[in-house]
Amino acid sequence: MAPTAPVRPAHPVDEVPPVRRLAAFGLQHVLAMYAGAVAVPLIVGGAMKLPPADLAYLITADLLVCGIATLIQCVGFWRFGIRLPIMQGCTFAAVSPMVLIGTTGGGLPAIYGSVIVAGLAIMLLAPVFGRLLRFFPPLVTGTVILIIGVSLLPVAGNWAAGGSGAGDFGEPENLALAAFVLAVVVAVQRFGPAFLSRIAVLTGIAVGLAVAVPFGFTDFGRVAEADWLGVSTPFHFGAPVFETSAIVSMLVVALVCMTETTGDFIAVGEMTDRKVEPRSLADGLRADGLSTVLGGVFNTFPYTAYAQNVGLVGMTRVRSRWVVAAAGGILVLLGLLPKLGAVVAAIPAPVLGGAGLVMFGTVAASGLRTLARVDLTGGHNLTVVAVSVAVGLLPVGVPTVYDRFPDWFQTVMHSGISAGCLTAIVLNLLFNHLPARGGSAAAEPGRLAGGGGQQRVEQAGEKVV
Repeated sequence: MAPTAPVRPAHPVDEVPPVRRLAAFGLQHVLAMYAGAVAVPLIVGGAMKLPPADLAYLITADLLVCGIATLIQCVGFWRFGIRLPIMQGCTFAAVSPMVLIGTTGGGLPAIYGSVIVAGLAIMLLAPVFGRLLRFFPPLVTGTVILIIGVSLLPVAGNWAAGGSGAGDFGEPENLALAAFVLAVVVAVQRFGPAFLSRIAVLTGIAVGLAVAVPFGFTDFGRVAEADWLGVSTPFHFGAPVFETSAIVSMLVVALVCMTETTGDFIAVGEMTDRKVEPRSLADGLRADGLSTVLGGVFNTFPYTAYAQNVGLVGMTRVRSRWVVAAAGGILVLLGLLPKLGAVVAAIPAPVLGGAGLVMFGTVAASGLRTLARVDLTGGHNLTVVAVSVAVGLLPVGVPTVYDRFPDWFQTVMHSGISAGCLTAIVLNLLFNHLPARGGSAAAEPGRLAGGGGQQRVEQAGEKVV
């Protein structure tokens, strides 16, 4: 009898945890991204002065498609989905263009027309971006991951202070609650048993909510007002309208989203020990495009990978894509059951802020870990990191810095992630891919970790010897 071949253990990305843990880990991901997910429809609908009923409809439609988009990305089918633990949500890069389109006469139909075209464009361009993966060596990816984490920290800071625009913004009580949640998360991760430490964020949010309720930090009054069942129907606000100016601005957003999403994919690939290849990158971007088309059809907006959940993957070390798929299923339920969504929406911002500080800091730390593999002893790679981080954090520190520039420029550069990513790619090409002059290549050992210039450097060294 021939010996049976040993069964290879499944990669941690493909492992399916027990149902109880699957639900807990998935809920943790939902709570980490919920505030950001509902912010986009609230901002766009508020700017267009939509009635409360329409705002509620936008939110439930958004949650439903968020869940579907996440399932497509994590589970995948055919050539759609990167099959990594990637959470999907509405991109903030599209907020300003959509507000402009919606308030200058086009309304929601013009927004949805441009969103559908942008989604189709992403699907067509996905293979092109897949072939650009060689321009993302550790020097670039580490820098981009670092920028992602640091640029998200102000979001957590705003939550900790009470939420942007809140009447009690910055009150010591809000910051004290956020600090308490932060302390709980750290304590659970340090002293809790293995399973509890992996849901430290969920535990911190639950304990923070238990403390927040008796002190009057939240109000569950809207839960009673919410409907039990709500289903988003295609083109609820009318047939899409295809306006050239709206489409052009949304195509710029699509390129920004593809750049940001590429950075998020690579970051999760680093954290899960499953390297992102050109084909899988193209599959992930193709899923983004399909989800964006679905967004235009089902009354919501463009979709992209959510960086806050990248931090949660790194912090909890739970690498299973099925955990995030479970989170997608929870989002589908929230989109179909508005009352459940109202319960989650009642979590006060300071509670989310305390947890967010840990998660977003984890993303930044992951970027530093990737950069630790890069030779920074020379000046070239150090310059790439320094300039890219500076350009990426400029709009974060000074949000109005590009307000006098054209709209297309603002769309690209107002996002610190896309601005820093583009800068890192260009500088890496300049220092590590273009032919060196004189003896600079041999004199610059730091270029070895930069990317495509490695072979030329080695050849130059041989000639010198």
